Amino acid sequence: MNKTGKGRRIIHSGLALSLMITVVLAGCSDGKPKTGEPAASSPAAGAADPFDKLPKEISITTLDRGQVSSDEGTYENNRWTKWINENSGVKVNWVPVSRNQSFTRFNTMFASGEAPDVVWEYDRNYVVNLAQQGLIQPLDDYLKYAPNIAKYLEDHAVLKPYLTIDGKLYAIAAERDPDASLNHGIWIRQDWLDKLGLKMPTTIDELMVVAHAFKDKDPDGNGKADTVGFAFTGNEFNYTNGSGGLFAALYNAFGSDFFVDNGKLVLGRMLDRYTDVLALRKNIYDNGLIDKEYVTDKNNAKERQLWVTGKAGIYLSSWTIEAEYADLMANDPNAKPVPLSPPSTKYGQFAYGAGGGPSQFYVMNKSTKNPKAVMEFFEWLFNEGAFTLAFGFEGTHYKLLDGKVPQSIDAEKTKKEVTYSKNSYALMLTKPTFSIDNFKATAASDPISQSYVPLKTESFVVNSKVPYKRIIPFNPPLPELTDLLTQFNSLVSDNETKVIMGGSQYTPQWGVDEFRKEWKRLGGDNVDKLVQDWYEKNKDSLK
Repeated sequence: MNKTGKGRRIIHSGLALSLMITVVLAGCSDGKPKTGEPAASSPAAGAADPFDKLPKEISITTLDRGQVSSDEGTYENNRWTKWINENSGVKVNWVPVSRNQSFTRFNTMFASGEAPDVVWEYDRNYVVNLAQQGLIQPLDDYLKYAPNIAKYLEDHAVLKPYLTIDGKLYAIAAERDPDASLNHGIWIRQDWLDKLGLKMPTTIDELMVVAHAFKDKDPDGNGKADTVGFAFTGNEFNYTNGSGGLFAALYNAFGSDFFVDNGKLVLGRMLDRYTDVLALRKNIYDNGLIDKEYVTDKNNAKERQLWVTGKAGIYLSSWTIEAEYADLMANDPNAKPVPLSPPSTKYGQFAYGAGGGPSQFYVMNKSTKNPKAVMEFFEWLFNEGAFTLAFGFEGTHYKLLDGKVPQSIDAEKTKKEVTYSKNSYALMLTKPTFSIDNFKATAASDPISQSYVPLKTESFVVNSKVPYKRIIPFNPPLPELTDLLTQFNSLVSDNETKVIMGGSQYTPQWGVDEFRKEWKRLGGDNVDKLVQDWYEKNKDSLK
């Protein structure tokens, strides 16, 4: 498959540059190189390029979201991996990693010396941790192999604080457009509300009343007790990172963010109000408002199935759910899912959570044999490859409206053949110039896709009205903090699962007390002081 698609001629620099690259090297003399240590193989000025004669073959992780159908192949081998290798000039070997287990898998790969050349992660804190362990190297010396990327970064200096550590470039990324900055969202069945005579919930207590009704009052009308209040995707209940999901955001206690409490910076999970987050989750589980076996559903496939088959009335997910909407409509054409504005709690109304700065980080393994091949691949992706990987081939998967806006020709074909490519290989966030009108322009012409446009538009408006406010844009880049968070976050999932599923002996207060106890045991008192000192010195520049 050699055609590249005419649409690539309109790719913009911001489109593909939602990537962040960092390179992870193992094997330094003391086992733990210092942050910012230059790559040993970096070519000296005027010397012959040491990478020119090396094979152009690299390995890159991709996040496994279970979107590759069996007849398309696997994440490692499908139409798009073949197209990449035929057109990019670089042979890429893809290493799929489950989103919900990424930290664990990456840590294992690095510890065993088997990490790929490029690793993809969303969490800047994790990138900082890798840099401070000396596992990834600065990219400054390699930008000469990617001149268009270098120019983009020069023109978008606002990205610099996110991409640099100790004054060196460890990542590359694009600025987010407004729709790419949105993250979580809640969807609710309006038709079920209408059938049961319920109003749209505006508070968390009202949401719980609705969830009980959805479980107990046979909203699907089949005479069976086979519905649940909530289904979820992402990391609302199953997670291995420190975020705590959208419920934590609603209580203004997002687990991986810092908040000001009595004049001090405090991690969200340590706040008193985080007990309310745990109490809510425990309440949902104890009352059977969620599938009791959710903990075994590692990729949330069953949770998604509950929503798309009409067995759950509230979906904790993303602000846009185009694929799930299409499946739900196919199963129940009379379903009316609508976006829910963030319900307020006793602490006020807060957003579900939204991205600040870049969302994706691509890190280059420090033991990468051919950094030039890595950068040349991303330059190709940036210049032309990402567009085709995101939209498919012109005339086959999309047509151009007004000569520039790609519109899907067949929604089902696009969903099957292109969606996984966009999410796995295109490595892009959003269009460089956002327009809400593009929702309609880029939607496929079939009735289901067109009927989703007003819902997507409504969801964008609803979820944009309540901004997510951060005290600081990212966590303090302190090695003591990143080391502590790595250890601490590994304990989070087990302790929260105990609170949610463990019965009355594991109370929400027990959970927060355990977090504080572990934080202190791991050296948290000293880290808290370092964090506060850093904040006092840098808060003016972070506004």
